[in-house]
Amino acid sequence: MAKELKFEEALENLEKIIKELEEEDASLEDSIVLYKKGNELLKYCTTSLEQLEKEILIINEEK
Repeated sequence: MAKELKFEEALENLEKIIKELEEEDASLEDSIVLYKKGNELLKYCTTSLEQLEKEILIINEEK
């Protein structure tokens, strides 16, 4: 991602894309662009959550 998003921003953008795709008003070409952006955001969110989970596990081990 060009600009580093916060997790919450990425999730909000992903939710907007999902709504747009569900409305079915977009052309096929626009839907593909939205799908690609959504997929990138999903990967970003998943990676962020995995990293946070690892941090939490490390914190809990230190107790």
